[in-house]
Amino acid sequence: MINKTAAELGRLIASGEVTSVEVTTAFLDRIDLLNPVLNAFLHVDREAALEAARAVDSSVAAGEPLGPLAGVPIAVKDNFSTVNMPTTCGSRMLEGWQPPYDATIVARLRDAGLVVVGKTNMDEFAMGSSTETSAFGPTRNPWDTERVPGGSGGGSAAAVAARMVPLALGSDTGGSIRQPAAVTGTVGVKPTYGGASRYGVVAMASSLDQPGPCARNALDAALLHQVIGGHDPLDDTSLDVDLADLADEAAALSLEGMRIGVVEEFRGEGYEDDVLARFDEAVQALEALGAEVVSVSCPRFEYALPAYYLIHPAEVSSNLARFDGMRYGLRAGDDGTRSAEEVMALSRAEGFGKEAKRRIIIGTYALSAGYAEQFYGQAQKVRTLIIEDFEAAFAQCDVLVSPTTPTAAFRLGERTKDPMAMYMADLCTIPSNLAGNASASFPIGLSSAGLPVGLQVMAPPLKDALLYRVGGALEQTLEAGWGGALVADIETKGA
Repeated sequence: MINKTAAELGRLIASGEVTSVEVTTAFLDRIDLLNPVLNAFLHVDREAALEAARAVDSSVAAGEPLGPLAGVPIAVKDNFSTVNMPTTCGSRMLEGWQPPYDATIVARLRDAGLVVVGKTNMDEFAMGSSTETSAFGPTRNPWDTERVPGGSGGGSAAAVAARMVPLALGSDTGGSIRQPAAVTGTVGVKPTYGGASRYGVVAMASSLDQPGPCARNALDAALLHQVIGGHDPLDDTSLDVDLADLADEAAALSLEGMRIGVVEEFRGEGYEDDVLARFDEAVQALEALGAEVVSVSCPRFEYALPAYYLIHPAEVSSNLARFDGMRYGLRAGDDGTRSAEEVMALSRAEGFGKEAKRRIIIGTYALSAGYAEQFYGQAQKVRTLIIEDFEAAFAQCDVLVSPTTPTAAFRLGERTKDPMAMYMADLCTIPSNLAGNASASFPIGLSSAGLPVGLQVMAPPLKDALLYRVGGALEQTLEAGWGGALVADIETKGA
């Protein structure tokens, strides 16, 4: 049961060949088996999940119309508000906090009949590239438990890779869906900014955050994207987008007539040979599928990393100011002898981890009087230049491609003492967040060490369907994803 795709499970449940309770139980048992090792889940609600599964089975028995993913289990990153489980954002600051409402996307999952089984581990408040900054311990990569699963959404990616769930939700601020997907051999998609509602997703960097799907293959991701996407009146940044053709595009077998640009700037120093070798093989496969491949230069992309690490911390310092120990969450030092200001200071000192504090301080400095224009203002100008580079590139081709990450999964603890080395993990993914265009990562094979490598596909805003067309065709050609070589390898390793 756990080896089947979400689309297959949905069909089996709808036909009555299996029940959602049987499917959900199989995945819950898998979670019980593996989570003590992988730490992919922070919260699991078995009873609520089985109750939701029974409701789907009753609908099947009554002959009611169901969506293609009804009855399929799904995990939710722990920065999405959920009424039946805590939402901690991987932080002591929100340990045990129970939201009074569901995020819009979570509500859409429930309405579509998906079974929410639990909340996945993450870097604290989504700040990190390895899921090592979580206050509740790191998540481990199912391919090699001594390595990271990427971040900030490493819990969701690891859960899908280890078949603890067939689907998961993530959020992507600088690569937090795509980078974990690349290093765990899964599919991760960042929709066009505004393409999926942020209402009820704990804000970190509001102009960059974007929820999206995590899955085993392109079709599953497309089906989930269709469930969660679209306009939400509760989110002023959400867009009215047409997502009807995503699943059809994921089933395409040809790229005839498509022009694909290879970004020149995303290779060279810092890129592992194996990553570049798999990427070059994938580009050759794209040509074999009928695409015309051209080289494209985006010279301002090299400034994306420093621009991001001014814009992002600035928005972090603003958004995380609400966590002050006064209204909800952790309150420290409130013994009746201290002022409100002292309690706030103690609460934030105790509640936030090292990386969260680092970014709050950087962001506060970047926005301070006399420095805002020098740092934050200049970074926003660079952002405009990066958008212009994308526009020029998309005038020449339909989509852009690059490695998703410069390296395969690195070892736990390897970069924790070097923030810049950690930030470099998002080198290829950050530009799409700054520009707001659609992008995704698809698995394209393994390194010589047996670790997954990902291909990033970037499409113009509102052209999300192109991601699935490229990823789906490539997946079937390379027998990557969960239909071929990676399945055999992960079965051999016993993940």
